[in-house]
Amino acid sequence: MEQNPHYKLFIDGTWSEGSTGQVMTTYNPATGEGWATFACAAPADVERAISAARRVLDDPTWRDMTQTQRGKLLYRLADLIEENAEHIGRIETTDSGKLLAETAGQTRYVADYYRYYGGLADKIEGAVLPIDKPDMHVFTKREPIGVVVAIVPWNAQMFLTATKLGPALAAGCSVVLKASEIAPAPMFEFARLCEQAGFPPGVVSVITGDAENCAIPLTRHPDIDRIAFTGGPDTARHVVRNSAENFAVTTLELGGKSPILVFDDADLDGAANGLIAGNFGASGQSCVAGSRGLIHRPIFEELVQKIADKATQITVGDPLNADTHVGPLCTTAQITRIEETLATASTQGARIRFGGAPLDQPGNYMAPTLVECSDLETETLKVEMFGPVMSLIPFDTEEEAIAIANGTPFGLGSGVFTQNLARAHRVSSRIKAGICWINTYRAVSPIAPFGGVNQSGYGREAGIEAVLDYTRTKTTWISTSYAPMSNPFVMR
Repeated sequence: MEQNPHYKLFIDGTWSEGSTGQVMTTYNPATGEGWATFACAAPADVERAISAARRVLDDPTWRDMTQTQRGKLLYRLADLIEENAEHIGRIETTDSGKLLAETAGQTRYVADYYRYYGGLADKIEGAVLPIDKPDMHVFTKREPIGVVVAIVPWNAQMFLTATKLGPALAAGCSVVLKASEIAPAPMFEFARLCEQAGFPPGVVSVITGDAENCAIPLTRHPDIDRIAFTGGPDTARHVVRNSAENFAVTTLELGGKSPILVFDDADLDGAANGLIAGNFGASGQSCVAGSRGLIHRPIFEELVQKIADKATQITVGDPLNADTHVGPLCTTAQITRIEETLATASTQGARIRFGGAPLDQPGNYMAPTLVECSDLETETLKVEMFGPVMSLIPFDTEEEAIAIANGTPFGLGSGVFTQNLARAHRVSSRIKAGICWINTYRAVSPIAPFGGVNQSGYGREAGIEAVLDYTRTKTTWISTSYAPMSNPFVMR
């Protein structure tokens, strides 16, 4: 891996500095030290990226490419991602603090998302309509929606890019990818692979920068047709307001306070592992973190003790080390938010069973923490902390558990642990969330739609229908009559 690299913007097939010369430093969360620099986009750079994306839609090299050819390009990109998974994983781990085991493994698996959408590229079909008018042949076709702005956060960059870029490219769109300014290095490494794969200049551009100079002019630009955003609700509100300027179709994948319900007939080892995966996996830096554990009262103490015992085996440390289970948090702001939230919860009567404080060492390390909550108003049950904090609260009845699970403005992920199949169906059908895992947690696939409800956003990513979200339907009417069109003042 290159020492102290500097990343340029990738716009219209070329690498360049930002037009104002603004440069930021990205910091290694494991050490707290700057390790790379990157160019930042200004409004002129945003204009250049969007202009290129608009131009290439009418360029025969992309416009006239067959759907099968587009699919082959996506397969080529998938092969390059797989070949470079370890390298990109190391870059992402250094930049965001996520475990190398996860970043490299996830990047390798992400290749299958591009293969999935590469296979779908020539399955985007129209239809001949059984129209109710004689002498008319009417058919529909799916056309690319146009210029797409894809905005991804730092916490699962390759995955969250694939769920947007894969279907967009399969549909024939052009994409301006806006990487988080917090940890953008993996996205620039990914841009190199797009370049190597052979996409025409302008089809994919990768930029980053602050809100005022990059995100705002990008999302309100009049030539944008679609915005695919993953991030926090506050930023999403600004994105929606900006989209009022261009009427861009917008989908939002936001955060959550996902519930995991554990019933007294559950396998407790499996449930404990599910709660640990949902809260300490990825150091808790996951939009689907199962940060509200709802535990059937008869098994509450036993399950808490089992989790506490398993927690003694958790290794917190260098994310590049294969033996590490929990790495550092990406930013110091997350540490501060967790400390403040835990302090409030303690004044509300919550009991911290283990953890509860940052580790006394260089880097943004937070000890895995378990909080026993005294009531539903406990602060840790409400705040999305984006860190390794598990909050548990008991329930007595199935109805109560469902009510608690749904007592949140969010609705992204959820989990149910039970060996009763009828209960699994009954409870999962009533939980208001876009995803429900039964006796497992935090599993994804290119085949399965991903997304939430309420303040967790709207729209779905992945799955067969996602590719249609990057198209518009055109209806064509052809008169097959021998007679010329008559009476122009009467609608046919």
